[in-house]
Amino acid sequence: MAEPDPEPMASGAGQRLGAPETLGISTLDPGHRPPTMPPGRHVTIRVRMLDDTEELFDISQKASGKVLFDLVCSHMNLIEGDYFGLEFQNHQKMMVWLDHIKPIIKQLRRPKHTILRFAVKFFPPDHAQLLEELTRYLFALQIKQDLSCGRLTCNDSSAALMVSHIIQSEIGDFEESQCRSHLLNNNYIPDQMPLIDKIMEFHSKNIGQTPAESDYQLLEVARRLEMYGIRLHPAKDREGTVLSLAVAHTGVLVFQGHTKINAFNWSKVRKLSFKRKRFLIKLRPDLNSSYQDTLEFLMASRDCCKVFWKICVEYHAFFRLFEEPKPKPKPVLFTRGSSFRFSGRTQKQVIDYVRESEFKKIPFERKHSRVQHNSRLSPLPSPRHHEVPTERGAPGARVDSPPRRHWKESVLVSAEDPSASQTTRTSPFHQRNGHEDRTGSVSRTEETRGSPRTTPQTHPEHLSTGVVSNSPHLSASSGHSHGMVNGQKSLELCGHSPNGRQPSPLTSPLLNDAGSVRTDDEDEVRRKRFPTDRAYFIAKELLTTERTYLKDLEVITVSFQSAVGQDEATPDSLKNTILSTFEPLHKFHTGFLREVEQRLALWEGRSNAHIKGDYQRIGDVMLKNLQGLKPLTANLHKQSEVLLELEKACRASRKLEGLCRDFELQKVCYIPLNVFILRPLHRLSHYKQILERLCKHYPATHVDFRDCRAALADVSEVVDQLQGSLVKMENFQKLLELKKDLIGVDNLVVPGREFIRLGCLSKLSGKGLQQRMFFLFNDVILYTSRGMTATNQFKVHGQLPLHGMTIRESEDEWGVPHAFTLVGQRQSVVVAASSLTEMEKWMEDIKMAIETAKTSNGPSSDLLTSNLTDSKCPEDSSVEAESEDDMTTSHTSLDKPAPHRGNTMVHVCWHRNTSVSMVDFSIAVENQLSGNLLRKFKNSNGWQKLWVVFTNFSLFFYKSHQDDYPLASLPLLGYSVTIPSESENIHKDYVFKLHFKSHIYYFRTESEYSFERWMEVIRSATVPSSRTRVLNSKESHPH
Repeated sequence: MAEPDPEPMASGAGQRLGAPETLGISTLDPGHRPPTMPPGRHVTIRVRMLDDTEELFDISQKASGKVLFDLVCSHMNLIEGDYFGLEFQNHQKMMVWLDHIKPIIKQLRRPKHTILRFAVKFFPPDHAQLLEELTRYLFALQIKQDLSCGRLTCNDSSAALMVSHIIQSEIGDFEESQCRSHLLNNNYIPDQMPLIDKIMEFHSKNIGQTPAESDYQLLEVARRLEMYGIRLHPAKDREGTVLSLAVAHTGVLVFQGHTKINAFNWSKVRKLSFKRKRFLIKLRPDLNSSYQDTLEFLMASRDCCKVFWKICVEYHAFFRLFEEPKPKPKPVLFTRGSSFRFSGRTQKQVIDYVRESEFKKIPFERKHSRVQHNSRLSPLPSPRHHEVPTERGAPGARVDSPPRRHWKESVLVSAEDPSASQTTRTSPFHQRNGHEDRTGSVSRTEETRGSPRTTPQTHPEHLSTGVVSNSPHLSASSGHSHGMVNGQKSLELCGHSPNGRQPSPLTSPLLNDAGSVRTDDEDEVRRKRFPTDRAYFIAKELLTTERTYLKDLEVITVSFQSAVGQDEATPDSLKNTILSTFEPLHKFHTGFLREVEQRLALWEGRSNAHIKGDYQRIGDVMLKNLQGLKPLTANLHKQSEVLLELEKACRASRKLEGLCRDFELQKVCYIPLNVFILRPLHRLSHYKQILERLCKHYPATHVDFRDCRAALADVSEVVDQLQGSLVKMENFQKLLELKKDLIGVDNLVVPGREFIRLGCLSKLSGKGLQQRMFFLFNDVILYTSRGMTATNQFKVHGQLPLHGMTIRESEDEWGVPHAFTLVGQRQSVVVAASSLTEMEKWMEDIKMAIETAKTSNGPSSDLLTSNLTDSKCPEDSSVEAESEDDMTTSHTSLDKPAPHRGNTMVHVCWHRNTSVSMVDFSIAVENQLSGNLLRKFKNSNGWQKLWVVFTNFSLFFYKSHQDDYPLASLPLLGYSVTIPSESENIHKDYVFKLHFKSHIYYFRTESEYSFERWMEVIRSATVPSSRTRVLNSKESHPH
């Protein structure tokens, strides 16, 4: 016989990579090094995860089961791994749990041919005891499996309700046709068809529920079911009645069929034992009970008894004991009974550890997990192997995955290194396009709920949308390649699955700022826990914008190189120029980002270093790295060379021009390609601004002031050197961008031509006022209308040379509000602006350009192709008839999908009926910003956490900072930014409101500094540049 003995605990499982301890050593026992792998032949173990993907692990046959289990938990960064176990079918065809103490070789007779299943072993009574979102997600997967196989039985209403939460987490908010199709293609419960309508009814009530909330609600329903967590073991009582035994947190249960008929609480059980086929429960004496002292159940075999007895011992120890039982002393002469004991942390120890541990601060990011087509996530390539999504996310756009690798314990690194637990770890998986452009609740349009494929007309006031992945996953970390664990090249994390299958997407990265959705209470706790010093938030702005900048560099070094750079049409000189210019910068900023992440982690108090105050500063890191950037100044001077080389190559090769045009249509190229090329020059200005804010904030006696001032002097010197070329390059880049938007222009990009303003004006003709796009340069004005091409280009209809031009207001003359007349040497044009402000901006810039044209020898004003002339007067009917036709066809051209080109500034100005100047573009470059924001729609209840990037007059929305391309974008021209009024019932701090006509969005920031910065940069895109100062002085609140 044998029985469980309550003994203290000494070791634990489920450590997360980057925790203070690693394999085989309890995280509760600091100061130990991980054990060496036992000598002997290595064997590859196959483990099937809860999402039915399989992973391979290399391990010594003599290693204990705990070493393998810790490898699996480390693979997923699972800190609450003690709730789980590895089960397999032994040689007697029985499902048993892997023993943590015994060597692998003594448990698996044929390890190469055995598949171990990672599964939930201990089901707690309340899922609120599961402190990490990743753990709850894994429990939800287990519930989904139990429902599907019929193990978790319940009534129809409960089944339909649970399935509704599952599909909410997988496909997002309810849409009838999509939901019905999904249910027809995927079975979640046996005999699902009769319940489809009821499932859809429940699903329609889950709108706005995040995947994490859906998991929580699923567990809330499941835990109340009688069969929750129950694994039945067939048995018979003394009378031969067929029964089943099961074990739960409360004790041993007896079932007849799927109905519980008896329960023996742990407090009533004195001893559990087995003898041959008999399973014995010895109860404590109870005068009020009619039960015998010992209950006996007959099972199929001794092994069946032992298997059930073992799990009873483990359940009792896990839920009832405070510590792990100590091992029994070895008998000298002979043994009596089993020596089996529970090995691992008890539930109390797990809860205490997670609550007290620093890892509670690291959230798991739960995303919608589409399961249609059984698509899998691809492993995350190294920075040189990122995929470039095609316009529709075709599978053919993927690049080959890296070579297959296995897990090697020999390269595991001890995390006792102080730097090892501070930085982000790269997940082996990243988001990619599925086989369909179907969007979830995150990626649906912001202002219409229709899919981009079904929307007949694409307006910039509707957000451009992307797609989300079709499988549950975690997005990859930015700026790190494979094998990077907490900033150390320690573990090969590219473990591929057997038979060419993709690895499990359950690996959880260590994220400093994960894009997960957190509740209001959690957000308040986090805000109070982190530093409140303004310098910290300035440093955090450096971190968030550096992450975005590194992603932008990868658009050139990874995506562009793989899509265009490898083609034979690309000249070798261009390849070499791009490679030599951007690769050193990418390498440098990867290291710089890692150092900033480490410093911010220390600053946030994730180690004892913050007690000394040595790490509550950032100036030393910036000074060191900016001095290291000086040798790369030559690379920064090469940006103009890259622009010129690329333009020259595109003129020489139509194929290359087509490749670049196609690349700009990809989601990864979310702004014009040439803007990415100039990013390194812009980034220097951002460093200068951050350092200026730090120096302004610090007193002269602060420990960080001297380093910040020295770093500011260094970066200012470089910025001053590059300022002249930057202005020229920005103008050149803008001319190249406008050239792509215009038809009928021969030589727009010529030396000496400067862009001043573009925008929408109404041109007065014999047929009335007609909408036109005007482009003002330092020598000429072009007026255009929407073209007939698939890319919605603007067709040039005339030009007005500035030499000899005069301008006058003519509102009274024509009776048209905000009208003014442009009087040229050969013709006159009457135009009207949309507002007084717009008219004043246009007249001011045109007068300035006319004065400049008088004194300068500008370029030739002959821009138009031979089939266009500007000799006809504006009232000429044939010209206007052509314009009228163009206006008619321009609307039909909108029906054609133009996911990227329809979002350029020219098109936004056309739809918003406004204008933008070169000064505005320069301000927008200076005011780039990125970070996490909580977003709320006008009629929604909850707040959704998103990674938001402001650039190019637009907000780009990502699920997290690791994503390669935005899910949606919101052009801000025409929007107003204000603070919500009391009547709007937004009872939160640091909230601002964006609104344009009927479109309203609310955004929350984490601090007063972040709120001020977001208001500042958004106002730069929404308030006219020429009047910003006036408005700032007059308004007492942001507008």
